[in-house]
Amino acid sequence: MEQYRNMLQTLSKIPPTGESFLLLSQDVGMKIYNRFSIRRQLQGSHMDRIRSLYNEYVQLLSKEGQISCLLPRELWENSEHEKFGGSCSPRVHSTWPRSLLVQLGTHLVELMVQTIKLKNNMFSPRSEPKLIPVLYHMYSFRSTRQIGLIKPHPIYSQMLLDAGETLLTFETSVMPMRCPPLPWTSPHFGAYLLSPSKLMRSGEGAVQHQLLLEKSSPGQLFPVLDSLNQLGICAWRINKPVLDIIVSIFNDKGSEKLDIPPPLSEAPAFPLQNTGSLSSWDKLSYQKEQARCRKKAAEMYSLRMDALYKLSIANHLRDQIFWFPHNMDFRGRTYPCPPYFNHLGSDVTRALLLFAEGRPLGPNGLDWLKTHLINLTGLKKKNSLQERKQYAEEIMDDILDSADRPLTGRKWWMEADEPWQTLACCMEVANASRSPDPTKYISHFPVHQDGSCNGLQHYAALGRDEIGAKSVNLMPSETPQDVYSGVAQQVEGFRQIDAKKGIKIAQVLEGFIGRKVVKQTVMTVVYGVTRYGGRLQIEKRLREMDSFPQEYVWEASHYLVQQVFSSLKEMFSGTRSIQHWLTESARMISKSGNTVEWVTPLGLPIIQPYHRSKSVMFHSNLQTVHVTNKNDANARPDTMKQKNAFPPNFIHSLDSTHMMLTALHCHRFAGNSLFLCTVNQYYSISPSS
Repeated sequence: MEQYRNMLQTLSKIPPTGESFLLLSQDVGMKIYNRFSIRRQLQGSHMDRIRSLYNEYVQLLSKEGQISCLLPRELWENSEHEKFGGSCSPRVHSTWPRSLLVQLGTHLVELMVQTIKLKNNMFSPRSEPKLIPVLYHMYSFRSTRQIGLIKPHPIYSQMLLDAGETLLTFETSVMPMRCPPLPWTSPHFGAYLLSPSKLMRSGEGAVQHQLLLEKSSPGQLFPVLDSLNQLGICAWRINKPVLDIIVSIFNDKGSEKLDIPPPLSEAPAFPLQNTGSLSSWDKLSYQKEQARCRKKAAEMYSLRMDALYKLSIANHLRDQIFWFPHNMDFRGRTYPCPPYFNHLGSDVTRALLLFAEGRPLGPNGLDWLKTHLINLTGLKKKNSLQERKQYAEEIMDDILDSADRPLTGRKWWMEADEPWQTLACCMEVANASRSPDPTKYISHFPVHQDGSCNGLQHYAALGRDEIGAKSVNLMPSETPQDVYSGVAQQVEGFRQIDAKKGIKIAQVLEGFIGRKVVKQTVMTVVYGVTRYGGRLQIEKRLREMDSFPQEYVWEASHYLVQQVFSSLKEMFSGTRSIQHWLTESARMISKSGNTVEWVTPLGLPIIQPYHRSKSVMFHSNLQTVHVTNKNDANARPDTMKQKNAFPPNFIHSLDSTHMMLTALHCHRFAGNSLFLCTVNQYYSISPSS
C-alpha cells in the first residue's frame, strides 16, 4: 500500500513539461529505501531504549545551564551509560547503491506508465469514451543530449489545475523537526529519530568518506560532532507578520522586484502564426522566440513551485517551534538537513525566521539593530559603524513608516538590497524603540554577519599578505574595507588607461564598471572559478543593465574578466602562488595513483572523491538506462578534477573549521545565547551578544 501511495505522490509532482526518466526512477527508488529504513528501525528492539533516552535527553536540554555545562553529545552519552551501561545506537546497515535504487524505481515507473489511466472524454463528453494512459514516455533534447522523459497527458495536467489541490505532501526528512534533533555521537547516529541520515553528504556511489570517518580514532571527531549539535539545537519560530505580507503578494500575482515569483498566467504570450509563408530566416527567429517563451515558462513554473513549497512549510509551522538538524559535505561545510526551508535560504526565507528563545537587547542592542538595518539596505558600505547608526536615526521616519504601512506607505524598504530582511528589521526596530524600556525589550531577531570575502581572507592569512589582509578587514581600520569596490576602482583605472590608447571596448565601458559588476567574480575566483566562468558572471551583470549597449556584452565581459584577474593578482600577490602550489601538489599526488587527502585543524579527515567515471547499463521496457558513477574508489583518480578542485576545497575546509571553532567558542563562553548558522559562513547572533 505504501508503494502505491509513494507512486501517487510522485505522479502529482511531475510538471506539465515532464521529468527525466532517470531522475524520476531514482526519486521513487529513494522513497522506497526511506520507507524500508524507517520500518526496519521500528522493528528493532533498540527503539524502546532510544525512545526512553530521548525523553530524558530533552528534559536535560530544557534545564541546560541549571545543572551543568555539558555538551548535547555528553548529555546523551551520560544518559546511555547510566541507564544501559553503554551505547544503544542501532546496528549499522549498508545503504542501497544508486544502481539498485534506479533499477527498483525504473520498475515502479514502468508500472505507473502501464497501469494508470483516465477517460479521454473528461473535457469533451461527446467523444467516444476510452481509457488512455496518464503518463507517456518520450525522448527530448536537453542541450545536446537526448534524454528519456516521463510526461503527463495534458488532460491530467488540466485536471490537477482545475482541482486546485491545496495539500502538499513532504517526506519527514525534508521538513524541519518539531522536536530537538538527536545529537551526533558517531558517524552513524544523529539528527533524525527514524529517517535515515548521513553525517557527511557524498556524491552518488561515494563510500570513501564514510570509511575514512569510521577509521578515525575515538574522540577525534568529537569537536566536529559537537559543533554540528550546537547548530542543531537552536530553536526557531516563524515571523508571522512578515509571512502574512509575503503570502498576500504571492497570491496577488507575485512581484519579481521583491523576489516573489509570479504565476504562469504572467508568462510571456506564446507566439502563434502560420509559418508556411515565412522565409527561412523568419522561421528561425520564430523558433527561437518559441524556445525563449518555453524556457521562460519553465523557469517561472520552477520558481513559483519553489516559493510555494517554502511558504507552505512556513505557514504549516506558523504557530510552532522547530529545529534544523545539520550535517556536512565532504569538505566539512555545514548544512541544514531540510532542503526547502531553512535559515540559509534567500532573503525571503531569512526574513521569515526568528529565534524561538529571545534575549533582552541590553544597553547596545537597539544600536546594533539599527546598524544591521543599514547593512541590509546596501547603503553606506564605506562608512563606519557609527556613521551607519547615525544614518538610521536620520531616516527613522522612513523606518517606522515601512514597519507600520509596508504596502501602503512610502515603501522605503522595497529599495533595499535585501528588502524582506529590511522590512523585518524595520518592524523589530519599531517594536523595540516604542517599548517602555528598549534595553529590556526581548528580541528574537537574528542578526546575520558575513565575512569580507572569506576565501581571500584565508589566502591572505596563509600568505601573511598584509596588503591583501587589510582589504578584507583582517587588519585594524577605522572604516570597513570593501575589497569589491577596491577591485572595481582598480579595473576602472585599467579601463581609463586603455580608453586613452583608443581601445574601443574600454571607451564603451565608461561609467559601467562598479562594485556589482565585479563582486561575484572576485568572490568566486578563490574557489576555483575560471576565466570562462568569470566571463559568464560578468556577462549576466551587464545584461541586467538596461542602458548598456547589448551588442558589446560579449566583448565587454571578455575584457573585464581579464582586468579583474589582473587586479586580484596585484592586490593579493601571494594568492596565485599558493593556489599554484596547491594545484601542483594535487597533480603529482593524483598522477601517482592516489587521491588527495588531508585533515582539518579540527581533526576532520577529508578525501577528494573524484575518479574516472564508470557506467552501468541496464535495459527496461521503456528505454536503456545508463547510471554513471564518478566517485568509484576502485577507479583511477581523475587528475584534472583532483588538481583543479584541491585549492577551493582546501579553503572551504579551513572556512568550515573556523565556523565550527566559533560555534564551540560560543557554547563555552555564552551558553545558548549565541548560535552560529552557516553555509556561506553567515553568523547569526542575538542582538544582545
